[in-house]
Amino acid sequence: MDARIISASDTRARFEGASKATQLPLLQFLQTCHREIASDDSGSVASYIPELAKADPNHFGISVATTDGYVYEVGDSAVSFTIQSISKAFVFALALEIVGAKRVETVIGVEPSGEAFNSIRLRGDNRPFNPMVNAGAIACSGLIYDQEGRSAFDRILSTLGRFAGRELSIDEAVFASERQTGDRNRAIAYLLRTYDGIKGDVDGVLDVYFRQCSVLVTARDIAVMAATLANRGVNPITSEQVVSPHVVARTLSVMTSSGMYDYAGEWIYRVGIPAKSGVGGGIVAALPSQLGLGTYAPLLDGHGNSVRGLKVCQALSSRFDLHVFKPHRRCQERDRC
Repeated sequence: MDARIISASDTRARFEGASKATQLPLLQFLQTCHREIASDDSGSVASYIPELAKADPNHFGISVATTDGYVYEVGDSAVSFTIQSISKAFVFALALEIVGAKRVETVIGVEPSGEAFNSIRLRGDNRPFNPMVNAGAIACSGLIYDQEGRSAFDRILSTLGRFAGRELSIDEAVFASERQTGDRNRAIAYLLRTYDGIKGDVDGVLDVYFRQCSVLVTARDIAVMAATLANRGVNPITSEQVVSPHVVARTLSVMTSSGMYDYAGEWIYRVGIPAKSGVGGGIVAALPSQLGLGTYAPLLDGHGNSVRGLKVCQALSSRFDLHVFKPHRRCQERDRC
């Protein structure tokens, strides 16, 4: 298994020998973590979208990107998969950036739903609960569609690429499969239009949404995307300011409360890192001012979260004491917290 370290100051990958690479505690941990967790074959690949059922259940990749521009990779970190619901966090950030928080907040709430991601249910005020469930994500796509018209998806794709630090593309077969089997999302979209959560062309908005879910990424890509959030909106590889710190704060807040579906409370209690999962098998997690984590393993649990990815996140948080709400060691030593 190759261990790879990439520096922002050196765009070429540097492949380190095992004897040198394993001297790095984080990289050594990731190698051990991958080796131990790879044997867990519990869960199943998503099948409600037929193309997703074709995923190789043995694929397992981990990548960590630091805010000072280093990327650590083990396993199948270069294998492409569709971003699916991980896109929701970044499209929400884009909506905040180009439409403005005031407009977004009139259409979409920020409360945990406690229900499945594809629930056909709105809040009492007829807004989606938050932008991390399908109803809120479709409303987000609708806001960008209102702003950008037919170029809405191009704007989303470009922004996802800026987060990742490279040009991205979509899986056309998955897009076609999403569109063909997306009746539940159509029901959500028409419900939203009933209450002005979507205006205008519902099919146009849904095509944007289905396409954004079909964007191809790797574990490395989503680690860099997470590190961009962790780095106050600045991509640590390209040094580009992708979104403002104001937008980052709101995005991470909603990821913390709602990013892991109806497992969100358990997640923040045990792992304590803002995160978002997708039924394609990816998990993205961003620890402010420190790092971004991306994992890919398509076997999912009953909540729709990657089984192996969850274990990686839990192990990383525990091993390096990363829970965002844990008092800093210096505070504990001085009895100030």
